[in-house]
Amino acid sequence: MPNIKSAIKRVKTNEKRRALNASQKSALRTAVKAADSALATNEVEAAKTALAAATKKLDKAVTKGLIHKNAAARKKSRLAKKLNALTSQQA
Repeated sequence: MPNIKSAIKRVKTNEKRRALNASQKSALRTAVKAADSALATNEVEAAKTALAAATKKLDKAVTKGLIHKNAAARKKSRLAKKLNALTSQQA
């Protein structure tokens, strides 16, 4: 444990940020998994709403610096691709 006051403060803030980042990242993964499972059930409307929620979480994560913008774009693209395949299959 550090003895210097600023180092002690840095440890505290780092721990707070780590906990916040972990919870946000967990919520992001949950949203993406929910969208993926909604796509697997072949329900178009549920999949669209889940995809919109996941897209919002991904975009928010990019602005917060949790994930890289290309990683978010890749995940959104893959989910959208599955949704497009599902809607074309239904039609």
